[in-house]
Amino acid sequence: MTDVVEQGEEGLTKSALKKKAKEEEKARKKAEKAAKVKEAEQVREAAEGPDYAAAHYGKLPLHQSQSRPNRKRTDIATLSAKNDSEHVLLRARIQTSRLQSNKMAFLSLRQRTDTIQAMLAVDDKQVSKQMVKWAASLSDESIVLVHGTVVKSPESIKSCSIDDVEIHVSELWLVAGLEGRLPFSLEDASRSETASEVEGQFSRVLLDTRLNNRIIDLRTQTNQAIFKLQHAIGDLFRDYLNNNGFTEIHSPKLQGAATESGATVFKVGYFKGDAFLAQSPQLAKQMAIAADFERVYEIGPVFRAEDSNTHRHLTEFIGLDLEMTIEEHYHEVKELLDGMFKTIFKGLKERYVKEIAVVGRQFEAEEFKWREETLTLTFREAVDLLVEDGVDRGNLDDINTENEKRLGRLVKAKYDTDYFIIDKFPLELRPFYTMPDPNDPTLTNSYDFFMRGEEILSGAQRIHDPEFLCRQMRAKGVDPESMKGYIDGFRMGCPPHGGGGIGLERVLMLFLKLNNIRRASLFPRDPKRLEP
Repeated sequence: MTDVVEQGEEGLTKSALKKKAKEEEKARKKAEKAAKVKEAEQVREAAEGPDYAAAHYGKLPLHQSQSRPNRKRTDIATLSAKNDSEHVLLRARIQTSRLQSNKMAFLSLRQRTDTIQAMLAVDDKQVSKQMVKWAASLSDESIVLVHGTVVKSPESIKSCSIDDVEIHVSELWLVAGLEGRLPFSLEDASRSETASEVEGQFSRVLLDTRLNNRIIDLRTQTNQAIFKLQHAIGDLFRDYLNNNGFTEIHSPKLQGAATESGATVFKVGYFKGDAFLAQSPQLAKQMAIAADFERVYEIGPVFRAEDSNTHRHLTEFIGLDLEMTIEEHYHEVKELLDGMFKTIFKGLKERYVKEIAVVGRQFEAEEFKWREETLTLTFREAVDLLVEDGVDRGNLDDINTENEKRLGRLVKAKYDTDYFIIDKFPLELRPFYTMPDPNDPTLTNSYDFFMRGEEILSGAQRIHDPEFLCRQMRAKGVDPESMKGYIDGFRMGCPPHGGGGIGLERVLMLFLKLNNIRRASLFPRDPKRLEP
């Protein structure tokens, strides 16, 4: 038997008619509500009067380089009480905003590591109530163009880095707003890592959340300072070596063979064959020495296919590498490297006081210490120190990460330094191109440098004799034929030489005690992260 369904107007079913009526009622109520809101807005606007400041604020048209009036712009960092009464024009982000009343609003404006307070106060000509309300409604992190006057503050403005003046705003223009919500507030992202979290007061921003939203995270004053310091380390490294007769080189990152072992290299398709991403510029540096460059360095990416998910490992990092000829003894290289590190430490401490202080507010740490005469231990002496502290000598064929840190604590307690060198590593712990010790073939002419108990540089004298090099390669399980081009570079005569490789991010992390290397990498790459 077929059910009969009653139909109404236009052939619609009863249920469809009910649904239509319900939607029409909903639309009517929505329209009524909108009309009431508009009416209330008109009443408010009438009460406030005409907006005489309409020409002094608003959203700017899309910047397409329409004109170039050459108006002078001001950096927040340059402002102080001596600029009192000066008119300024500046572009900044709104870090926070606060509507004090319908006649006054405060903005905290930020440029990189610097912030300054700006105030909008209603007057008869320049700033209206509508302008104040609009300014306070702008989202945090909006980019604005501000015209205003610098005014000396009667008391210190503790919430801003520029604490003795504020800007009284006369014009405010929106350059770029936000589409959507911020994933976290920069205030939360800037809190001290040691601050105790009180429920309901603030949220702690986890490292993964930061890295997933890295562009926002990098805007914090802490991160602005961290990467200014990263730049400084590279700059100081380059300056020191340039002043000591080095030439900067740029080596290829695609190689036909693995430099040390196939286990830790990334293999990539290369037309009809395979290539490998360079683990270091080691071989290129040595070939440059064989080509009579004498002293070379490079700053560039290094790739390690190690499935290490630790606080100090990345699969791609920036290497600071150098190589130089040896006249008499490999300690010439070690001493030059030592001088370079101490120059970097001194340069950071003397030239970047402000940036170190900014980072220190979030990552509280004891000031990094080094000695004028650097402490150097042999590998055996380092082992003896650990054994004296209770570590089983049988577990110290190699010094693992845990014992490295333990050694760092022992050295700090005994010698009051965060920076030291270990010399004469066992042959079995070093790559095939490391020169053995002339008096003890179980040891090598090699060294590691340490900061706060973690390795930051590994280096050595290299083997420059081709036949000896082939023997050492076979002993390490490397087929000399697979690296024929490298070995042939030594057959035409190569001077004795040595060098080292440094991880830029690791030096930065340990100097500032950031506790995780990902904080020292702009967009970190590890076994679990390829984005952003």
